[in-house]
Amino acid sequence: MRVTICIGSACHLKGSREIIAQLQNLVREKHIEDQVDLNGSFCSGNCVNGVCVTVDGQIYSLKPEDTKEFFDKEILGRL
Repeated sequence: MRVTICIGSACHLKGSREIIAQLQNLVREKHIEDQVDLNGSFCSGNCVNGVCVTVDGQIYSLKPEDTKEFFDKEILGRL
């Protein structure tokens, strides 16, 4: 599974660095490094809606405080 987090200016200001750190920790905790490929990307063109996170081509808008719930539903839920 490919998970891409936007690290462009707008998303950076909205917490992309925190989201990346949380996702890295959650992937490590669940020992699914071989199943989840975390990547950063520059602007994905959805700046208005918060931090853009793409999971296998599907775009989501995410806030740092919603990362755990997102991980459980959209990442673990697909494995």
